[in-house]
Amino acid sequence: MQQVRQQHLRKPVTPDLLVSPSSQDGDLGSECPEDRGNWTGRLDFLLSCIGYCVGLGNVWRFPYRAYTNGGGAFLVPYFIMLAICGIPIFFMELSLGQFSSLGPLAVWKISPLFKGVGMGTILIVSLVAIYYNMIIAYVLFYLFASLTSDLPWQHCGNWWNTDLCLDHHVIKAGNNTLPVNISNTVSPSEEYWSRYVLHIQGSSGIGDPGRIRWNLCLCLLLSWTIVYLCILKGVKSSGKVVYFTATFPYLILVMLLIRGVTLEGAWKGIQFYLTPQFDHLLSSKVWIEAALQIFYSLGVGFGGLLTFASYNTFHQNIYRDTFIVTLGNAITSILAGFAIFSVLGYMSQELGVPVNQVAKAGPGLAFVVYPQAMTMLPLSPFWSFLFFFMLLTLGLDSQFAFMETIVTAVTDEFPYYLRPKKASFSAVICIALFLMGLILTTEGGMYWLVLLDDYSAGFGLMVVVITTCLVVTRVYGMKRFCRDIQMMLGFKPGPYFRACWMVLSPATMMALLVYNIVKYQPSEYGNYRFPTWAEVLGILMGVLSCLMIPMGMVVAVLQEEGTLWERVQQASRPAMDWGPSLEENRTGVYVASLAGSQSPKPLMVHMRKYGGITSYENTAIEVDREMEEDDEEESMI
Repeated sequence: MQQVRQQHLRKPVTPDLLVSPSSQDGDLGSECPEDRGNWTGRLDFLLSCIGYCVGLGNVWRFPYRAYTNGGGAFLVPYFIMLAICGIPIFFMELSLGQFSSLGPLAVWKISPLFKGVGMGTILIVSLVAIYYNMIIAYVLFYLFASLTSDLPWQHCGNWWNTDLCLDHHVIKAGNNTLPVNISNTVSPSEEYWSRYVLHIQGSSGIGDPGRIRWNLCLCLLLSWTIVYLCILKGVKSSGKVVYFTATFPYLILVMLLIRGVTLEGAWKGIQFYLTPQFDHLLSSKVWIEAALQIFYSLGVGFGGLLTFASYNTFHQNIYRDTFIVTLGNAITSILAGFAIFSVLGYMSQELGVPVNQVAKAGPGLAFVVYPQAMTMLPLSPFWSFLFFFMLLTLGLDSQFAFMETIVTAVTDEFPYYLRPKKASFSAVICIALFLMGLILTTEGGMYWLVLLDDYSAGFGLMVVVITTCLVVTRVYGMKRFCRDIQMMLGFKPGPYFRACWMVLSPATMMALLVYNIVKYQPSEYGNYRFPTWAEVLGILMGVLSCLMIPMGMVVAVLQEEGTLWERVQQASRPAMDWGPSLEENRTGVYVASLAGSQSPKPLMVHMRKYGGITSYENTAIEVDREMEEDDEEESMI
């Protein structure tokens, strides 16, 4: 009884007049809207961003791009493009999300005329989520297949093998005197992938999908079930899962790296990977490839970064987090290259062929080349299981972000109806995307996956990013955006960020867009060329996400009143309730602009909470003073 009385005496009593309706009892959690949810730990956001950015592309795309574009010399344009294009846009997305605490759709209260950009983002993310989870299903298939004493793709002689199959053990046994010509042969791992896993011989092309592969269908169902269970409670559940899925891949990557560099011939592969060829730097293709790698590796434009940042507290140091995630992502890609090419060097020595004949990118590396290399190692099932478990955790993190982006975007649009039923709504989304992805589990499903991969997030995504950058800097205004960041972080972005946002980043994105259009090549899978109707369908997927922007403009203009120009001007201005989501964070032009606001002086709430004026309140006062001075200057003019 005495302890209870002492605790009660220590608890401060606050007069009701000083309490903001949005303030809650508690500590740090009170800075976020409770009904929306927020990160429950200090590292949840950082690890979620790392898990989102460090994905399958770091393992199966970066190493291949590096060695085909100048080896070690590729790192020069890579880091330059990271500084010009990657870091600034990454920071911009985090700033938009954290400042507004809104998802990719509702954040366009910043300029309702361009809400179609958010609609295009959701369309792109939905298409990517469909096929990305199919890749996770392939990984699960190989993961289960590795739970054996003898890997099924280790030898020929199975029912799915053909006469062209050549076992590498036969090559090794008979390669002491004369070299073996393997140009017209097929490895067991390649036939296992194409003829057993995909059963692609049952389809004549994309127009003939064939039957559903029920083992793949069950793996796809399992992958969607895992994703749903992890996002069941939003960021409160996925934020805890990433403590494992974002960190464990690094442990496996280090294990594979140590094992790889100790193999005979490993240095041959590493040398092939990193030998600098500086003459490649004179080619524009190398710089474009570096920018593309940065663009897709960091995941800018997909809405995941903005969504994650929207669950932060208002004063989270996203400036620091930006450099941690972007540089960590780059270092991970380089380390993955060592792990991959050390094993490929060993494999090339075992087969007696050059490294460039065994090096591949994409699914060819993950499901053909690397599994074949695993069969050459002692304890091959163990190393195979580790490799595919690493791919599983890398893929799940990115899929969490895609799903959280879709769910958050829609629930923020209809908060009163969907937020209380977020778990049920997430289930509906997962089931719908699973049903749409069933065509990928057919015998011709790989053709559809390639089509989705080539077109769903191509030029449409670049248009979304370019438009976002231009709207924030030109329509909303660079000065206003920098002041918003100052309200959050206590300082304005420096000349580096402002120069990139105004000129360098959009110019680089425009160059990428023009390059993709000029250098357009029809999709293909192996020797199969896609028919014209499939190419048109793919182009329409990209165009549809771009068309969302003018469609959104038409809707926004029709909702306004006046002449056409007056409507455009009104729709381009920020909405009345744009700004920080909590009243105690709203200063200057944002004071008392929330619906039903009863706290015109949020600074009093800060003083109650912190016991005096903090650095953030000083910043708010400075921002207010600057705004007043600018208003006076404009009125004089």
